[in-house]
Amino acid sequence: MAKRQVPAIELRHIERSYVQGETSLEVLTGASLTVDRGEIIGLMGPSGSGKSTLLHIAALLEAPTAGHVLIGGADCALMSDSQRTRIRREELGFVYQFHHLLPEFTALENVILPQMIAGRSRAHATLEANRLLSELGLSARTDHQPMQLSGGEQQRVAIARALANKPRILLADEPTGNLDPKTAATVFDALLKLVRDEALAAVIATHNYNLVERMDRIVELRDGKLVDSAKPN
Repeated sequence: MAKRQVPAIELRHIERSYVQGETSLEVLTGASLTVDRGEIIGLMGPSGSGKSTLLHIAALLEAPTAGHVLIGGADCALMSDSQRTRIRREELGFVYQFHHLLPEFTALENVILPQMIAGRSRAHATLEANRLLSELGLSARTDHQPMQLSGGEQQRVAIARALANKPRILLADEPTGNLDPKTAATVFDALLKLVRDEALAAVIATHNYNLVERMDRIVELRDGKLVDSAKPN
């Protein structure tokens, strides 16, 4: 009998609450999720249900009140701060709804910088940045600053930046939510192709049913927990 592969990322009974004055707001109340390498999960739920909080916890950007995040089978709660920083830098990529590109740098430089921070040479980082931007249809826009790019182009640069350090896991929080439908479809096509080509595990939060139906599995946040959801007809 074949041994099951270790999940790329696993969330076990994640709880997150926030204290507001004398009351406690419970956002996540035992959310669990397992994502295998090469699997693309669509994350859905109404506004305020906790999707962004869940993704931030999965990305080690925020600590849960209770529960565990496992990356490649390793429990991140047992790691030092420097180990978690390394995991964030090398194993995880994150795409926000708004691109958060550095305005004073070109598209190419925005994709080079995270690689150099990770210790890669500028020559190596430049080659990889050019490759990713070309894959995303931006080879003619590498020398443009963010303000000179369209919204869809900016978001494609943000995707390239998230993938620059060759992460095993991609987390995306409404990556096309700020774009018109046609541009959103173009950006999502590019994102999906790269994720599948690189065999990444991915969790993508979206309200767009046209995008969700193209993912491998859908989960929905309900009352602070994750439940499997059927794809729309």
